[in-house]
Amino acid sequence: MANDADVVLQIVPRVSDALDGVTDYALNLGKALLAHYRLRSVFAPIEPSQLSGKDEFRIAPIAGAGVSPDKPAHLILHYVNYGYQKRGLPFSLLPILRALRESCRGRLLVIFHELFASGPPWKSEFWLQPLQKKIARDVARLADARLVSSESMRQSLEKLAPGLDAVVHPVPSAFGEPVIDPAELRERDNHRWLICGGTELVERSLRSFLRVVGTIPASVAPRNLAVVGGRENSRVRQMLKTLADIHCEYQPAVSPEKASQILSTCAFAWLDYFTTGPRPDLLLKSSSFANVCAHAVVCVTPHAMAAISRHGDSLPGPFTIAPDNVKLPSPSERPDVARHIYDWYHRHAAGRTLVQMVAKALRVS
Repeated sequence: MANDADVVLQIVPRVSDALDGVTDYALNLGKALLAHYRLRSVFAPIEPSQLSGKDEFRIAPIAGAGVSPDKPAHLILHYVNYGYQKRGLPFSLLPILRALRESCRGRLLVIFHELFASGPPWKSEFWLQPLQKKIARDVARLADARLVSSESMRQSLEKLAPGLDAVVHPVPSAFGEPVIDPAELRERDNHRWLICGGTELVERSLRSFLRVVGTIPASVAPRNLAVVGGRENSRVRQMLKTLADIHCEYQPAVSPEKASQILSTCAFAWLDYFTTGPRPDLLLKSSSFANVCAHAVVCVTPHAMAAISRHGDSLPGPFTIAPDNVKLPSPSERPDVARHIYDWYHRHAAGRTLVQMVAKALRVS
């Protein structure tokens, strides 16, 4: 067990009052480390924060983190390259990390939320990728332990930095993990749909939802649509006005508690994430996908994908509405499918298994 005074310094791009996938991940991890291992997190954002604290945690400017009176027992870096620098080239992060590493008596864990970007030759991502890879490689080599959200990401890291091992754990829900009774699943309205995520994901998902809504089978066609998360967006409100036959509720900037209440009433979720083709497990880095699974909502995407599996244990689905591929559970099948999704999440992606994995990486018990 860690000592009462043990501090883990969590380095994040930013901390604010707004919902943010990486920050929420770090905060929830901090709560679990405190509750189960008596490790007290201090958050060190690269971007200056107007806040001195968040929930029960202190915020220390990254410039002063290395000389803080709270000498960290351990370091956790949440690596998301575009979060630290707008072109995805956070060169300045490396000397900061080296200095902090020298002042830390314990271990450095890097949680890779991203490695590098990809794009066609006419996009900057294509030309910047070699530099992005170099920075990610250097960060990985500084770490004592590395964590990624999918097997595909682990394989990418192995190619990037051969010989360095990494553990895999999907991103957990940012909206909590309610206990859900099977009877409750049977009572959900098969015609109640959901779109949730950050500002861009909500807008992109709603835009593609408008294109397919008329092709959804009548047995599960949406009569109610809840749109949850992101910042207030006038384009989203305008698009919702076109769904005259569907009762829509729009809840931007919603609290995790309110979001959980809404998700717990939904049967299906529409998620237009980037993942397609042979690497469907990259979806496991999406907190929106985790939120849906933790609330036993059946996720539907606009892209045909291969099955997602962890250690031979396949997640039900994938479920799709695409021009040449419509695959959905029937109304009678949906409660059992939702239960299997919920159970799979708790076996492989829950917050309790994440904190156990992080504690093992930091060698605390």
